[in-house]
Parts: sequence; structure tokens; C-alpha cells
Amino acid sequence: MTAAVPARYPHQETVVSGGVIGDSTPRPDGPAKTDGTFTYSSDLWAENMLWGATTRSPHPHARILRIDTREARALPGVHAVLTHQDVPGRALHGSMVADQPVLAVDTVRYQGEAVAVVAADHRETARRAAALVRVDYDVLSPLTDAEAALAPDAERVHPDGNLVRHVRLRRGDAQHGTLPPAEVVVCGEYQVGMQDQAFLSPESGMAVPADDGGVDLYVATQWIHIDHEQVVACLGLPHDKVRLRLAGVGGAFGAREDLSMHVHASMLALRTGRPVKMCYSREESFFGHVHRHPATMRYEHGATREGKLVYVKASIVLDGGAYSSSSTAVAGTVATCSVGPYEVPHVEVDVRAVYTHNPPCGAMRGFGAVQTCYGYESQMDRLARELDLDPVELRLRNAMAQGSVVATGQVLDHPAPVAELLHRVRAMPLPEPAAPEDGAGTTGGPRTVRGVGYAVGLKNVGFVEGFDDYSTARVRVEVHEGTPRATVTTAAAEVGQGLVTVQAQIVAEELALDEVVVEQGDSSFGDAGPSSSARQSYVTGGAVKAAAEAVRARICERADRLVGVKGAAAGLARGAVVDTGGRVLAKLTEVLGEAAVEESAEFHHRPTRPLDPRTGQGDSVFQFAFAAHRAVVEVDRELGLVRVVALDSTQDVGRALNPRALRGQIHGGSCQGLGLALMEEIQLADGKITNPSFTDYLIPTMADMPRMRVDILELPDPHAPYGLRGVGEMPHVTSPAAVAAAVRDATGRELPRIPIRPEDILGIASGPAGGPGPGHRKGIRHD
Repeated sequence: MTAAVPARYPHQETVVSGGVIGDSTPRPDGPAKTDGTFTYSSDLWAENMLWGATTRSPHPHARILRIDTREARALPGVHAVLTHQDVPGRALHGSMVADQPVLAVDTVRYQGEAVAVVAADHRETARRAAALVRVDYDVLSPLTDAEAALAPDAERVHPDGNLVRHVRLRRGDAQHGTLPPAEVVVCGEYQVGMQDQAFLSPESGMAVPADDGGVDLYVATQWIHIDHEQVVACLGLPHDKVRLRLAGVGGAFGAREDLSMHVHASMLALRTGRPVKMCYSREESFFGHVHRHPATMRYEHGATREGKLVYVKASIVLDGGAYSSSSTAVAGTVATCSVGPYEVPHVEVDVRAVYTHNPPCGAMRGFGAVQTCYGYESQMDRLARELDLDPVELRLRNAMAQGSVVATGQVLDHPAPVAELLHRVRAMPLPEPAAPEDGAGTTGGPRTVRGVGYAVGLKNVGFVEGFDDYSTARVRVEVHEGTPRATVTTAAAEVGQGLVTVQAQIVAEELALDEVVVEQGDSSFGDAGPSSSARQSYVTGGAVKAAAEAVRARICERADRLVGVKGAAAGLARGAVVDTGGRVLAKLTEVLGEAAVEESAEFHHRPTRPLDPRTGQGDSVFQFAFAAHRAVVEVDRELGLVRVVALDSTQDVGRALNPRALRGQIHGGSCQGLGLALMEEIQLADGKITNPSFTDYLIPTMADMPRMRVDILELPDPHAPYGLRGVGEMPHVTSPAAVAAAVRDATGRELPRIPIRPEDILGIASGPAGGPGPGHRKGIRHD
């Protein structure tokens, strides 16, 4: 028996009319999200509901001596105050490694860690009660340096030590402990700061107790089933007593892959017997989810004097923060993508993800490939300067192609148009320089110097290293009000990427129907995996395609029986069943009658293998994606400010399922990459976040984004549904490196860290007004 549905929980069906694969079908949620009528998880409401709030540690590292809840319980309007002693099931959760307490037990390991939760009849009462929970701490010194955490005598963040995962990658001579000599060697150390996903809708949801002793949880998430497994374990309930349903998601970008208020709201609802809503404030949101891993990367590139790479050596340390989250997987991605889209015969790479007392870090768009792209592309620019080569030409001389071998020893058996992407992005017209009379500063004038930078990169699509990544779909076709209509159901999370539209387009493509209903499945439906790693169009799209094909086959069998000729029906078109010549055999309404046709399917991508623990070799990826960016910047010499005046992109997408939505993904990812390059960083002081607000944590606005030219290649992957390639992550992978390269070109500074700050570029030498700066070298082509 389930609980009552919250009053503001929308019916989870979306009708999509018109559009097949290749059409720019409008998103059905677009108008509501534009006019403010869309129901997000923070809009949920239920009769007689309570509000939940969380007591959090102000310290990055401390022992808990005592928790006193008496004052909080005594506050009028408070219905429950819970601590770790009240967790009914497993005390730890984690999507990959269960190492994070539901509520802190005897130690807090980062600022903002949850210690207690309260439920009250008013939101402000709940917050006051949370503040009245008295916690006596023995404050300890936090370990905040990730490299120091690897020292043998470093304090242990967890009893088993500070190393989350070490990925050891060895190819060529490096497998025997040596690297060959190279005529030219360049070394560099690079750092990437801690970026936040900065979604606009904070963590929120509602737990509703049910008559059967279970709970219904409505929450914004990226993966219904992994959340469900963790909530079930922590509540100590049977699977069928916990029902998790997707609420309206206002952005995700990786931060909703981990639990936030899920177990807390459910515990409060079960304790009070009333619906409990929790909604984080913006400040609390910065403490309530993981962030991008800060990285320190030391690279050494060896090459011939003609610019052919001989070897790459790298040591990369990722700050995973207090708990593992997805650090193990991020470390694998970092290793796999560590040398970029280049042919390198000898590779020696060590990637270490470590625990510290900094905020936990996990999934964010790009998932480790962002950090490495900045590292290896900075090295390629350094090598080009050393060789006095055009930076694009150097990249072209080493570019991968189909048949190339990546650093893990895997042969690329699908298109890898690295050279073509570079040629195309370089051929795009450059913006005209701003005239001096147009203004000073970063809009042109005597204080301004211009730079151009390029970056190209790669990243895996979907889950890797032997994980059985799959999705489930159901398609049903019936006559509705005299018209054939299809309904497709999956548990895949629509997080703003346009998946609802794509599912409908696939069904329309396969069944030739004008109207498709997309139904949101919950935890009782088959798993669809997460909306992450640019995988849903591939994996859930593949499941929808398979289910629709099975429905079409069943309909054709019915039509054969109807006309009395086996094998007569060949497909569907224009609301009818047709033969091989396209002639109508029967109307679809005749074939269906009152009996619907329904089929379900699971889609599994081709298998992958774990990386060899000694060498890091193995066919661990089922698909790679590729993109390139060119950035043009203007730098104000006096103020140290940077304006991006162009950010152009080329990307191979395999096949564009919805061209308009695809371009939106490229624009959005590029915008986030610009933010990381120039402004976005969580600032820490001794493990404490000093800028937990959108006042102090800066993200790009419309005023910061330049016009973008986007060139889309469609080179089908023969192993993928419709030949498609995952799209959403690559724009964020290459854009930060391109912007940094452009600023480096304008200023002549090394700029070994992003985001670039004004103090990094203040005081550069003056050049001609609006003209090239010290780093803009003679002979570099930008045509």
C-alpha cells in the first residue's frame, strides 16, 4: 500500500507530439520552465506535512563528545529530533563505497557534515530547532593537503588510510620500468580548483509514510535505483516498502548522484507518521553535495624535434575530500584520458585519489576528463613553444584516428576524427578586433590585448571497467480516442538534458506515430541507470528502440493474421501497416482493435573489461567522444580582467537525434567550462568553505557568454543505436583548456592553474592597442 501523493506532485506523463530522429522536436517541459509553472521538487506540498532541517558540523574535523537534543525537543512545534542512534538500518551509505554516515557517530570529517535532523510544523521552527541541538566537539586539526595526505605518517582520515584508489597505467617500455629517450622534453605542474555544479534548484524532496509501514520518497535525483538501494539499506526495510519517485529536477551535473536528504526525510516521516519536506538553503546546498575534484597534475612530455610524441609521464593527485563518493571511478577516467586524443607509444601515469578533511568530491560534468584536458593541453602548448611549432599543427601531427591505440591499449574501432575537428574549428572566422572607441578594459582599447587558444579532448561515454551498464524500457501501443497512441516508460531521470523528447522521437521513428506519451517510471520499474556520463541517449535510447522494434514486430504479426498472408506486413507508416512496397495492408486502428500491444526490453552496451591493476591496460570503454574548442579572449592589462569574445566548437555526435537540443548541450557545457577557466571555485580556508553563496561563488551570466559557432560532425558509431555518440560532457571537457590557452597566448604567462585570477595576469607588458600580447608568437596560424 502506498501513501497519498503530494498535492503539488505532477502526474508523471508527458505528451510529445510530432518529430522523429533528426528533428528538432520542441521540449514539452520548455514552456512550463520558462513561465514558472513547472513543479520542481522544492514545490512539493502535502496536507499536514512537517518541515525537516539538519544540524551540521561547523568544523572540518572534530570528535563528537556529546549530543544534547533536549532544548531542541522542547521547542513548541517540534515533532522529532533524531541522531545516529535513531538510524534503523545500515549506518553508512555511498553509491560505490558505503563509507559516509547517515548521521555522524563519533567523528565529523568535513565542515557541514550532518549530525542531527529535526521535524517541525514550520520551516523556521525546524531551523531554530536544528540550531538548538547542542553538540560538544573536541576540535582537531584538519588534513587539507591532498599530497600531504599520502605521506606514510599522515593522520588517517579513515581507519584504513587516506588512499581511495591508485590507478597505475603503463604502456610500451614503461611496462618494463623505463622510458625511451626523447630529443625534446617539457615538464609542467598544473592545478584545477574545486568547481561546484551550481544547479539552481537546491536539494529538496518529500517523504510520505504509508499504511504498510513503508515510505514513499519524492526527490530530485539522477539515478532512482541506486538511491533506492541505499535508502532501503539505511532504513532497514524490505525493497517493496520503500518507493522512490522522481520529482522535478532543477539541474544536476553530477551532484545528485549521491544521497542528500533522502534518508533523513524518510526517517523523520516514519518517526512522526506525517509527510516531511526538506529543502536546503543555497548556503546549505554548498555543504550538502559533492563537488569537482581539485587536481594537482605533474606532466612530462617527450617528443622528437619534428613534434612526434615519444612518451608521456604523469603523476596526478585528486582531492576526494572526506568520503569516497565516486572517486574510485573518477580516478579511472582520469587515467584513461590522461594523455588526451594523441598517439603516444610509451605511457607512465599514476593517478591517486585521496581522502582529506575537505568537502567530499565526486561526480561533475566531465568526470575527471576536464582536469586532465587542461593538463595535457597545457603541455601541448608548452611543447609547441619549445619546438616553435603552431600549436594546432603539433596536435595534428599526433592526432588519433580510427584504428589508433589509446593509453590503456584499447584500439579505437569507431570514428575518431580528431584532426578533422581541429581543421574545422581553426577554419571558422575570427571575430573582428574591437575598435578603441568602443571602450576600454575588456571591450577593446589601449589597455586590451587579444589571444587565441585551442583545445581538443576525449572522454569515455557511459560506465566503464566491466560495469554492466544497461537500461530498461516498456512501449505500449493502443487506440486512444480513436487514434493510435504509444506510451513509453522508463525510470531514466530527466534532469534538463531533453531525454523525454528523445524517447518520444525514438518511438515515433520506429512506429510512425504522431503522438507519444512518455511515462516516468519509479523504483518499482526496471533500472535505467543514471543520467550521467552522456549515456542515456545511448543506453536508455537503445532500450526504447528495442522495445519499440518488438512492438512493431508484434503488430506486423497481427496484421499478417488479419490479411491472411504470413510475412505480408513489413512495417508501419502513416498510421497503417504496410508491405515491403509501402502499400497499406490495414489501418493500425483495425489491427489493434481493443487489444493493446506491449513489449519491454533491456539494452546492454557491448561488454567492457576492468583495467589490469599492474599496467592499466584493457578494453575498458565502449565508446569515446571527441570535441574541440577555439577561444578568443581580450585581456585588460591594468585590471587583470578577461573577456571571452568567441568560443567556437566542433564535435562529433555520431548522429544528431535532436539538433536543437544537442546545440543547447554544447552551449551549456561550454558555458560551464568558461566558468571553470575564469571564475568558478569553491574557496577553502583550513577546510572551511568561505564562499557558500551565489554572491561569492561566481558563475557566468548572459553578459559573460560570447557568441558561439558550433560545427557538428555526424560520423556514425557502428556499435551504437542510430550510430549516436554521447554529447553532454565533451563541451565542458575542452572549453576550460581552450580559454586558458587563449589567455596564455595573450599574456605570455604560464598560467598553471584554473580558474585564472586577475592577480595571475596583472602587469603584463603593453603591446599595440587591441593587438597581440607577448604570448602571441610569430608564425602561429589562427585562420
